[in-house]
Amino acid sequence: MDMILPPSWQARLAKELDQPYFKQLTDFVDAEYQQYTVYPPRELVFNAFHYCAFDDLKVVILGQDPYHGAGQANGLCFSVNDGIKQPPSLKNIFKEIHADTGTLIPDSGNLERWAKQGVLLLNSILTVRESEPASHKNKGWEQFTDAVIQVINEQKQQIVFILWGNYAQQKGKIVNKNQHLVLKSAHPSPFSVKKFMDNHHFSQTNQYLQQVGKTPILW
Repeated sequence: MDMILPPSWQARLAKELDQPYFKQLTDFVDAEYQQYTVYPPRELVFNAFHYCAFDDLKVVILGQDPYHGAGQANGLCFSVNDGIKQPPSLKNIFKEIHADTGTLIPDSGNLERWAKQGVLLLNSILTVRESEPASHKNKGWEQFTDAVIQVINEQKQQIVFILWGNYAQQKGKIVNKNQHLVLKSAHPSPFSVKKFMDNHHFSQTNQYLQQVGKTPILW
Protein backbone atom coordinates (compact mmCIF):
# COMPACT_ATOMS: atom_id res chain seq x y z
CA MET A 1 0.00 0.00 0.00
CA ASP A 2 1.69 3.18 -1.19
CA MET A 3 0.04 5.36 1.46
CA ILE A 4 2.69 7.03 3.59
CA LEU A 5 2.12 8.95 6.80
CA PRO A 6 3.97 12.29 7.03
CA PRO A 7 7.06 12.25 9.30
CA SER A 8 5.48 13.90 12.36
CA TRP A 9 2.86 11.13 12.55
CA GLN A 10 5.03 8.30 11.22
CA ALA A 11 7.44 8.66 14.14
CA ARG A 12 4.68 8.40 16.72
CA LEU A 13 2.77 5.56 15.06
CA ALA A 14 5.71 3.45 13.86
CA LYS A 15 5.00 0.63 16.33
CA GLU A 16 1.36 0.53 15.25
CA LEU A 17 2.34 0.30 11.58
CA ASP A 18 4.46 -2.77 12.40
CA GLN A 19 1.56 -4.66 14.01
CA PRO A 20 0.32 -7.80 12.19
CA TYR A 21 -3.21 -6.40 11.89
CA PHE A 22 -1.91 -3.39 9.96
CA LYS A 23 -0.18 -5.64 7.41
CA GLN A 24 -3.47 -7.53 6.98
CA LEU A 25 -5.28 -4.22 6.61
CA THR A 26 -2.93 -2.93 3.94
CA ASP A 27 -3.20 -6.20 2.01
CA PHE A 28 -7.00 -5.95 2.15
CA VAL A 29 -7.01 -2.31 1.02
CA ASP A 30 -4.58 -3.04 -1.82
CA ALA A 31 -6.84 -5.80 -3.09
CA GLU A 32 -9.93 -3.58 -2.82
CA TYR A 33 -8.34 -0.79 -4.89
CA GLN A 34 -7.37 -3.36 -7.54
CA GLN A 35 -10.82 -4.96 -7.77
CA TYR A 36 -13.27 -2.13 -7.04
CA THR A 37 -13.71 1.61 -7.08
CA VAL A 38 -12.63 2.74 -3.62
CA TYR A 39 -12.73 6.19 -2.05
CA PRO A 40 -10.90 8.38 -1.38
CA PRO A 41 -8.22 8.06 -4.09
CA ARG A 42 -5.24 6.13 -2.73
CA GLU A 43 -3.03 9.20 -2.50
CA LEU A 44 -5.60 10.95 -0.27
CA VAL A 45 -6.20 8.20 2.31
CA PHE A 46 -3.91 9.88 4.87
CA ASN A 47 -4.85 13.42 3.80
CA ALA A 48 -6.01 14.37 7.31
CA PHE A 49 -2.47 13.76 8.59
CA HIS A 50 -0.74 15.52 5.70
CA TYR A 51 -2.66 18.75 6.21
CA CYS A 52 -2.43 18.70 10.01
CA ALA A 53 1.03 18.02 11.42
CA PHE A 54 1.20 16.53 14.92
CA ASP A 55 2.96 19.56 16.35
CA ASP A 56 0.29 21.92 14.94
CA LEU A 57 -2.68 19.91 16.21
CA LYS A 58 -5.30 21.83 18.22
CA VAL A 59 -8.66 20.16 17.47
CA VAL A 60 -9.84 16.65 16.57
CA ILE A 61 -13.19 16.09 14.84
CA LEU A 62 -14.19 12.44 14.53
CA GLY A 63 -16.20 11.03 11.64
CA GLN A 64 -17.15 7.47 10.73
CA ASP A 65 -16.21 6.45 7.19
CA PRO A 66 -15.62 8.37 3.94
CA TYR A 67 -18.33 9.53 1.57
CA HIS A 68 -18.99 6.74 -0.91
CA GLY A 69 -20.16 8.77 -3.93
CA ALA A 70 -18.07 9.69 -6.96
CA GLY A 71 -15.73 12.64 -6.40
CA GLN A 72 -16.84 13.32 -2.83
CA ALA A 73 -14.25 11.92 -0.42
CA ASN A 74 -10.94 13.75 -0.04
CA GLY A 75 -9.52 12.09 3.08
CA LEU A 76 -10.93 14.62 5.56
CA CYS A 77 -14.06 13.73 7.53
CA PHE A 78 -17.20 15.66 6.58
CA SER A 79 -15.26 17.39 3.76
CA VAL A 80 -15.90 17.20 0.02
CA ASN A 81 -13.83 18.33 -2.93
CA ASP A 82 -14.31 21.75 -4.48
CA GLY A 83 -17.20 21.80 -6.93
CA ILE A 84 -19.01 18.91 -5.23
CA LYS A 85 -22.48 19.47 -3.79
CA GLN A 86 -22.37 19.74 -0.01
CA PRO A 87 -23.88 16.66 1.71
CA PRO A 88 -26.68 17.29 4.25
CA SER A 89 -24.48 16.80 7.34
CA LEU A 90 -21.93 19.30 6.08
CA LYS A 91 -24.67 21.81 5.27
CA ASN A 92 -25.91 21.49 8.83
CA ILE A 93 -22.40 21.99 10.20
CA PHE A 94 -22.09 25.23 8.24
CA LYS A 95 -25.51 26.37 9.45
CA GLU A 96 -24.44 25.84 13.06
CA ILE A 97 -21.18 27.70 12.49
CA HIS A 98 -23.12 30.63 11.05
CA ALA A 99 -25.58 30.66 13.95
CA ASP A 100 -22.81 30.22 16.52
CA THR A 101 -20.10 32.55 15.21
CA GLY A 102 -21.65 34.60 12.41
CA THR A 103 -19.25 33.13 9.84
CA LEU A 104 -20.84 33.16 6.39
CA ILE A 105 -21.78 29.81 4.87
CA PRO A 106 -19.16 29.01 2.20
CA ASP A 107 -19.79 27.78 -1.32
CA SER A 108 -17.05 25.19 -1.00
CA GLY A 109 -17.36 22.15 1.25
CA ASN A 110 -13.62 21.53 1.17
CA LEU A 111 -12.37 21.68 4.77
CA GLU A 112 -8.66 21.75 3.96
CA ARG A 113 -8.70 25.30 5.33
CA TRP A 114 -9.56 23.89 8.78
CA ALA A 115 -6.95 21.15 8.59
CA LYS A 116 -4.23 23.67 7.76
CA GLN A 117 -5.08 25.50 10.99
CA GLY A 118 -4.58 22.42 13.18
CA VAL A 119 -7.90 20.58 12.93
CA LEU A 120 -7.47 16.82 12.47
CA LEU A 121 -10.54 15.70 10.49
CA LEU A 122 -10.29 12.01 11.30
CA ASN A 123 -12.60 9.31 10.05
CA SER A 124 -12.65 6.09 12.07
CA ILE A 125 -12.49 4.10 8.83
CA LEU A 126 -10.28 5.62 6.13
CA THR A 127 -11.52 3.85 2.99
CA VAL A 128 -14.83 2.68 1.52
CA ARG A 129 -16.07 0.86 -1.57
CA GLU A 130 -18.13 2.96 -3.97
CA SER A 131 -21.84 3.04 -3.06
CA GLU A 132 -21.29 0.63 -0.15
CA PRO A 133 -21.14 2.56 3.14
CA ALA A 134 -19.28 0.78 5.95
CA SER A 135 -17.92 -1.77 3.46
CA HIS A 136 -14.46 -1.49 5.03
CA LYS A 137 -15.74 -1.74 8.58
CA ASN A 138 -13.93 -4.11 10.97
CA LYS A 139 -10.94 -4.58 8.68
CA GLY A 140 -8.44 -2.85 10.97
CA TRP A 141 -8.92 0.87 10.37
CA GLU A 142 -10.77 1.28 13.66
CA GLN A 143 -7.83 -0.18 15.59
CA PHE A 144 -5.43 2.14 13.79
CA THR A 145 -7.49 5.27 14.42
CA ASP A 146 -7.98 4.26 18.07
CA ALA A 147 -4.19 4.26 18.28
CA VAL A 148 -4.09 7.73 16.72
CA ILE A 149 -6.49 9.03 19.36
CA GLN A 150 -4.48 7.36 22.12
CA VAL A 151 -1.23 8.93 20.92
CA ILE A 152 -2.85 12.37 20.86
CA ASN A 153 -4.40 11.78 24.28
CA GLU A 154 -1.06 10.78 25.81
CA GLN A 155 1.41 13.03 24.02
CA LYS A 156 -0.54 16.29 23.59
CA GLN A 157 -2.05 18.73 26.06
CA GLN A 158 -5.20 20.85 25.86
CA ILE A 159 -6.62 19.46 22.61
CA VAL A 160 -10.30 19.95 21.77
CA PHE A 161 -12.08 16.69 20.85
CA ILE A 162 -15.39 17.26 19.04
CA LEU A 163 -17.58 14.16 19.16
CA TRP A 164 -20.87 14.19 17.23
CA GLY A 165 -23.16 11.21 17.63
CA ASN A 166 -22.92 7.98 19.60
CA TYR A 167 -20.30 6.42 17.35
CA ALA A 168 -17.78 9.24 17.82
CA GLN A 169 -18.58 9.48 21.53
CA GLN A 170 -17.86 5.79 22.06
CA LYS A 171 -14.59 6.09 20.15
CA GLY A 172 -13.59 9.13 22.18
CA LYS A 173 -14.09 7.47 25.56
CA ILE A 174 -10.35 6.99 25.99
CA VAL A 175 -9.73 10.75 26.01
CA ASN A 176 -8.64 12.17 29.38
CA LYS A 177 -11.13 14.95 30.15
CA ASN A 178 -8.79 16.42 32.77
CA GLN A 179 -6.15 16.97 30.10
CA HIS A 180 -8.30 17.92 27.10
CA LEU A 181 -11.65 19.55 26.29
CA VAL A 182 -14.27 17.07 25.09
CA LEU A 183 -17.38 18.47 23.37
CA LYS A 184 -20.32 16.15 22.66
CA SER A 185 -23.61 16.52 20.83
CA ALA A 186 -25.93 14.73 18.44
CA HIS A 187 -24.70 14.07 14.90
CA PRO A 188 -25.34 16.75 12.24
CA SER A 189 -27.19 14.33 9.95
CA PRO A 190 -30.80 15.22 9.03
CA PHE A 191 -32.01 12.49 11.41
CA SER A 192 -30.63 14.23 14.51
CA VAL A 193 -29.97 17.79 13.38
CA LYS A 194 -32.50 19.34 15.78
CA LYS A 195 -30.42 18.04 18.69
CA PHE A 196 -27.19 19.06 16.94
CA MET A 197 -28.07 22.71 16.36
CA ASP A 198 -27.23 25.23 19.06
CA ASN A 199 -24.40 23.09 20.46
CA HIS A 200 -22.03 26.10 20.19
CA HIS A 201 -19.07 23.80 19.70
CA PHE A 202 -17.25 26.20 17.39
CA SER A 203 -17.36 29.19 19.71
CA GLN A 204 -16.58 26.96 22.72
CA THR A 205 -13.56 25.56 20.88
CA ASN A 206 -12.19 29.01 20.16
CA GLN A 207 -12.83 30.26 23.69
CA TYR A 208 -10.89 27.31 25.07
CA LEU A 209 -8.02 27.70 22.61
CA GLN A 210 -7.67 31.34 23.56
CA GLN A 211 -7.76 30.49 27.25
CA VAL A 212 -4.83 28.10 26.84
CA GLY A 213 -2.84 30.52 24.69
CA LYS A 214 -3.54 29.04 21.26
CA THR A 215 -4.75 30.78 18.10
CA PRO A 216 -8.49 30.24 17.50
CA ILE A 217 -9.77 28.54 14.35
CA LEU A 218 -11.19 30.58 11.50
CA TRP A 219 -14.23 28.44 10.81
